[in-house]
Parts: sequence; C-alpha cells; structure tokens
Amino acid sequence: MRFTPLPIAGAWAVDVERHSDERGFFARTWCSEEFAAHGIAPIVQASVSFNRRAGTLRGMHFAWPPAAEGKLVRCTQGRVHDVLLDLRPGSATFLQHHAVVLQSVEHNAVFIPSGVAHGFQALQDDCEVSYMMTEAYLAHWADGVRHDDPRFGIRWPLPVAMIAARDAGYADFDVDAHRRRFAAAG
Repeated sequence: MRFTPLPIAGAWAVDVERHSDERGFFARTWCSEEFAAHGIAPIVQASVSFNRRAGTLRGMHFAWPPAAEGKLVRCTQGRVHDVLLDLRPGSATFLQHHAVVLQSVEHNAVFIPSGVAHGFQALQDDCEVSYMMTEAYLAHWADGVRHDDPRFGIRWPLPVAMIAARDAGYADFDVDAHRRRFAAAG
C-alpha cells in the first residue's frame, strides 16, 4: 500500500499496490503493521453504506471524545466525492476541509483521523461505501455539522438529491461552543 499525507493533519490517501497477471490483480487493503507505522489505531468495527441515487449526501459526521473514531473509507462500488473537515480545535488544520474522489475501479481509500468530520456524495447511482473504524460507534457521542454551512465553504459536485433530515438540520456552526465542548469532552 502507498500512504500519501493529505492537507488535513493525520489524514492519508491509501492506494493499493496491484500485483497483476493474466487473471487480474491482487492487492492488500489492510495491514495492521503498515497502518500502525502511520499512526493509525487498530480497527475494531466495520460498516457499509449503500446509496441508490447519484447526488445522495451523507454527512458531515464525527464523534466527540472520548469516542472519537478514526475511519478508513473505501468506495467498493461506484464513485463518491468524499470530504474531510477538521474539527479538532488544537489542530493546525482546524476548520479546513479537503475532498478526494473514491472509486471502486481505483480501489483507493482515505483514512480520516478522529475528530475530523466526514461526509460524501454519491457521484453515480448504486454506490457502496465501506468503513473500518478505530472505535465502536456509540450513538450518544455521535454528532455532525451541516454539509452546506457557510462557515466551511464546502462545494459539492452535484445538487443534493437525497439527505437525511438529521444531516440537513444541524444548526449553524458555533466555533466557541465547539471549542468548549471539545475541551470538556477530552
């Protein structure tokens, strides 16, 4: 695997190294030793998301400490526009975002460190996204910020075709309240 640092502190693009022959190819997608060498905690949970329509948007999700989870995200069917948003007040990249395109034909992935919000938009119908997390999901620590909050200036490539009411309904981001809650939770 090839690990390329992204502009968000602690985030990595993770690309497979293909070993090809007449049958196709083989590539490793996970190795605890390689991920640990890049500061990534062990994986404890995995999930999948299926998205029927292009334009479907999920996010921007994160979890508060102490349940903040890092995520390895890969599009296993189709193509998605994936966005990372740094919500860690002590980070040099606090409130910055970065987007990558994940696509099943590339087998690429992105590692999103804990404290960084994550969301994606399906770029075609019938997209499937696989998640591997460093912490178990705990609903009472889960939270999010609005995908179109002007504070962040995130641009999505397609009009939003579908979004959960919860994701569309987050209040405007209050940086001072966020800093206080983050400090209290940590």
